[in-house]
Amino acid sequence: MASSEYTRGEMDINAQSSMYSGFMKASTWGGLILLLSVGYMVFTLSIGMNWLVSLVLCAGAGIAIGVGMGMGGAWIATVVALAGAAIFIQILIALFTMVL
Repeated sequence: MASSEYTRGEMDINAQSSMYSGFMKASTWGGLILLLSVGYMVFTLSIGMNWLVSLVLCAGAGIAIGVGMGMGGAWIATVVALAGAAIFIQILIALFTMVL
């Protein structure tokens, strides 16, 4: 049998630990963004709520959830940027509706 220089319990696991931590953080961000997006779609399309009211509700909920989970300022900036993008898209939709 070939001899091995591996000794149980002496392996450096910093790379695996940071990879797992990054994966969990990315999964949390992706899951929450998906939850907010689906919530916005349900409020506007299924319930028939005004798009601005549902946007404020979803953005507020996203910021509250992020603060509650300790996700930091990057999460708040992401939610605000996504809400700004949604407002821009709705303005474009309103402008194109006026033209047609």
